[in-house]
Amino acid sequence: MFVPDFYRPPDSSWMVETITGNPLALLTSNGPPGGVPFATHLPSIPESLDTGSADLSGSVLLCHMNRMNPHWSALEDGAAVLLTFTGPHGYVTPTVYEYTPAAPTWNFTSIHVRGTVQKIDSIEATLDVVTATVRAFESRFGSDWDMTESIGYFREIVPGVGAFRVRVTGAEGMFKLSQEQSSEVRERVRRSFGGHPNAQCRAVAGLMDRLAQTTR
Repeated sequence: MFVPDFYRPPDSSWMVETITGNPLALLTSNGPPGGVPFATHLPSIPESLDTGSADLSGSVLLCHMNRMNPHWSALEDGAAVLLTFTGPHGYVTPTVYEYTPAAPTWNFTSIHVRGTVQKIDSIEATLDVVTATVRAFESRFGSDWDMTESIGYFREIVPGVGAFRVRVTGAEGMFKLSQEQSSEVRERVRRSFGGHPNAQCRAVAGLMDRLAQTTR
């Protein structure tokens, strides 16, 4: 991913927050020679995060997909993959700049995680990935649903689940938040997003506010 220096996150914690807060990742890997790459949206949770590493190398992410997906059969142990996590984003209209000439743009946040695949073959280990994913998502996005009475059902469906680890070899984050503009224009963009009816835009405003406080 091409990331101009002024769009890089202040530190790796910004990437971690985007990964954990937006866990539906896009997994891409090479397809057959002369064919198109494979791409699958799937849930991802950290098994371990090396926050002491600027590019998160050494971290491990847990993922799973439907075994009927041809992407699963194409994945091989040690294969290189890319996980893309998309955070808050929103359209920037030139009307907020209050100068001309101007051009519209899109503010956005995205993390590209590079890594290698380690497939999980054991049914019990796959079940562990599924239950760990439920716990992570219920605590963060749900209502702490108690899965105890559904474990039997999980055991019925888990043979159709393909679980795997992605051992992270590096990651890059792009936080395009109007850093190329003057402080006055950035503030106008932030206010525009802050009052926007779209929740994604309001989340961008929050990131812009945090970034301004970080760089003061």
